[in-house]
Amino acid sequence: MLQGSAWTPLDSASFRAEQPVRHGPTPRVEDFPGRKATLVARRDIAAALDAEKAWARVALDTIGDAVLTIDLHGAVTHMNRVAETLTGWSQPEAIGKPLSRVFHLVDGKTHQTTVTPGRRAIEENRAVGLALDCVLVRQDGSKLAIEDSAAPIHDREGRVIGAVIVFHDASQSQVMLERIAYQAQHDALTGLPNRALLTERLSRAIGLARRHRHLVALLYLDLDDFKPINDSFGHAVGDSLLQAVASRVQDCMRDIDTVCRQGGDEFVILLAEIRRPEDATRVAEKLLAVLGRPYGIQGHELLITLSIGISLYPDDADDADTLMHNADTAMYHAKRNGRNGHHCFTAEMNTRPLQRRRTEPGLHPPLQPSQYVFDF
Repeated sequence: MLQGSAWTPLDSASFRAEQPVRHGPTPRVEDFPGRKATLVARRDIAAALDAEKAWARVALDTIGDAVLTIDLHGAVTHMNRVAETLTGWSQPEAIGKPLSRVFHLVDGKTHQTTVTPGRRAIEENRAVGLALDCVLVRQDGSKLAIEDSAAPIHDREGRVIGAVIVFHDASQSQVMLERIAYQAQHDALTGLPNRALLTERLSRAIGLARRHRHLVALLYLDLDDFKPINDSFGHAVGDSLLQAVASRVQDCMRDIDTVCRQGGDEFVILLAEIRRPEDATRVAEKLLAVLGRPYGIQGHELLITLSIGISLYPDDADDADTLMHNADTAMYHAKRNGRNGHHCFTAEMNTRPLQRRRTEPGLHPPLQPSQYVFDF
């Protein structure tokens, strides 16, 4: 017994319960906040999934390809706007319909129905491509050549639950390929063949000339004193002048000839089939006369001259690169000899040094905008 303390028996009545006694396990207060947190977490996950679905719908409607999804039974579950346009079906109409009805494919040659890539993707559990020459029969019965691919859709456990089909108008794809090929071989400003296409055609022309024993000529054109026009009136006027020059040169040529913009204010003309060297000089004289006429460009009247160099196959060279080099050399000799003329290549030109320079800064003072006529 502790000193200074006394033990006093307590009356059991003081422990009388004021409420009925509950049998069973006593509830734990901390269980309720846990359940609340779980519910909040589930709501957050559901909201995140809804936001992700909304983002996916916007993304699918924004891309340029058509997208269509199906379930394991082959029923349509989603279509983006491009898919609606290409198939002719709206999404409300298509949802739940068999894929074979909404996305009806036939062979372009036999017109027989073909197996859709979506079904193959599900059955083979891999990405598959569309067979060549497949045609989509749209809702109105019209037909459209398409290109597509399909891939299986998996759940979190890796089980296949459907497939996604991505397709586009094959004609648009062909147009794009043709546009890219054209841009790779043509000058953006004038639309003329560029250096790459000229080289290809020149090599072909030399091969034909070797076989049929005729001549090929290259005319290398450079506009005299083009730089002062850009300096005085700006590049917009200069670009318009180059386009006008390109148009006039093309009007002077035959269908079998090639006019190329080599770069800057330089042009090259391939005369694929000529009989005599005089045919090339006659073309050069015609160009000097036609291109020397005034140009009306954005309210200004402009006059230009040009220097032309000429080289011939097989007289001056028997390959494309050397023929181009010799025409370029002859053009610079034409500039040195007074400009506004033409000069044929000779072997002596390669034995004499020639300083090749464009218009030097300060050589030509900028022309005043009030000077509408240029006479170089």
